[in-house]
Amino acid sequence: MNAIELLKQQHDEVKKLFKKYEKLSEGAEVKRQELFEMISDRLSAHAAIEEQYFYPAAKAVDTEDLLREAAEEHLSAKRLIADLLELEPSDEEFDAKMQVLQEQIEHHVEEEEGELFKKVRKMLSAEQLVDLGVQMQQEFEELMEGEPRNQVPSETDHAAPI
Repeated sequence: MNAIELLKQQHDEVKKLFKKYEKLSEGAEVKRQELFEMISDRLSAHAAIEEQYFYPAAKAVDTEDLLREAAEEHLSAKRLIADLLELEPSDEEFDAKMQVLQEQIEHHVEEEEGELFKKVRKMLSAEQLVDLGVQMQQEFEELMEGEPRNQVPSETDHAAPI
């Protein structure tokens, strides 16, 4: 699978998890926590592979501004995840922060898929995208063996370097 297909697949998976979260009824705290953990682990691992592999490979004169903005969006999402890690699903702010996280992720995905991916497809060959996708998939799977969300609080001081 090439890198762009991998990232799109992960975007879709998180979008589905957010939809499940939206449909939860009052008092479903255990399910809220479970879905938060699934979403935050996937987002944390996803951000890590983008920052370590995809963004450096995508860096060029006409993508640098998009990449800087994407890194700042990651930072904003990480700060929300760090806040959520400190809360219980029954806390008043929990659902509001989850809603803001969802909105920020939807915006981020829209920009990546609408602008950045198109530029990267022109920059990198099909073979380069496949090689990058293999690396990213392996790293993602390794990260998901743990609880990548727990790394997030240590990543909230500044955006990843571009």
